[in-house]
Amino acid sequence: MDKISQINTFCSFIQVSRETITSLKKYEEILINKNKNLNLIGNSTVKNIWIRHFLDSTQVIDFIDKNDKALVDLGSGAGFPGVVLSIILKERKIPVKIKLIEKSPKKVKFLRSLVKELNLDIEILNLNILQEPKELLEDVFVARAFKPIKKILELIHNKAENSKKIFLFLGKSGKTELLQVSKNWDIEYKQRVSITNSDSMVIEINKLKKK
Repeated sequence: MDKISQINTFCSFIQVSRETITSLKKYEEILINKNKNLNLIGNSTVKNIWIRHFLDSTQVIDFIDKNDKALVDLGSGAGFPGVVLSIILKERKIPVKIKLIEKSPKKVKFLRSLVKELNLDIEILNLNILQEPKELLEDVFVARAFKPIKKILELIHNKAENSKKIFLFLGKSGKTELLQVSKNWDIEYKQRVSITNSDSMVIEINKLKKK
């Protein structure tokens, strides 16, 4: 699919302004340029950024509202989904504070430069969240290509007492992973099939309790 077709597909799923499309085009340009040295995304997805990364990242946007105070992107990597969400939330005037957590210094340097270029209000932390002793005080969490569900649930349970929403992007093994963790956790969640891959899904966890 060529770039114009990708952008048209993106816009058919989510209504955004020309200004937002311009910001995403700039994001794409920076990402492709920096990816050559930093290996931020897989080479097989470079020509499919609008669908594979941008559209995929937007799948939780309609579940975020003005009552949400702060959203943490765990293991943000190249900025997915946190930076994409920030761009769209800025357009929608939803004042949710976005925080990106990434352990790779090289990726953090990229993210800080990107956020500055795109004029976004995003906090970026360079740390290994699995080894960080401090608690997470935010209320919304999202993880895309971060860690297995088991590790994410342990992390949220142990460090984020104020959490009310947890968004997880799950691949082909998602259903099996959910079945496994349900042996040790009581989880209330909603799920939807991914709009970018029928073998994947996105879930919103609203209640998490250890058995």
